[in-house]
Amino acid sequence: MTIRILIADDHHVVRKGLVFFFRTQEDLEVVSEAANGREVLTAIEEQEIDVALLDVQMPIMDGVEAARGIREKNQSIKILMLTSFSDYDSVIPAIQAGANGYQLKDVEPDQLADAIRRVHKGESMIDSKVASHLMNHVTGGDEQEEKAKLESLTKREKEVLKQMMKGQSNKEISNTLYITEKTVKTHVSNILSKLEVHDRTQAALFAVKYMKE
Repeated sequence: MTIRILIADDHHVVRKGLVFFFRTQEDLEVVSEAANGREVLTAIEEQEIDVALLDVQMPIMDGVEAARGIREKNQSIKILMLTSFSDYDSVIPAIQAGANGYQLKDVEPDQLADAIRRVHKGESMIDSKVASHLMNHVTGGDEQEEKAKLESLTKREKEVLKQMMKGQSNKEISNTLYITEKTVKTHVSNILSKLEVHDRTQAALFAVKYMKE
């Protein structure tokens, strides 16, 4: 199965470099390019897109606005943001706008390709190198209060959360822990409720910051 990709970056050289690399991957195909968020929203109307790879900082309309626009028009498109170490304040709004994950711009090409594949499967991809910093923007409570939320989880819920940290889907968690997918869904729902977060991405960020291996 070929994954159809939209690349959005205002730097022509960056786009062409990504296009060149993705041509070496049999299952990845770049079907559209954009230099800003406005072009992104036009492209998704004209092309069948599976994964949108969005630069956070773009002229006219940035990646956050583009992500929000994609979600309003098409819930099925997966969104993967590209960011740098200085983009903390941009990434959290992007995730809240509907992005399925983010990668740093210094990521190895093969890792980026793998992130695209995993996001396409429905997983949330979080770069661990900056997750703990980003988590400061997601949870504003006292550290002791946040840790208390974590301690409210059952042993099995913590095991599920550890797999969520790795970006595993419900099916993969089911296979890893030898429990049914229905049971995994129940645990995930309980985890989100107890940690007072909105989605799997925020739960994983929470775990990166507060959970010890």
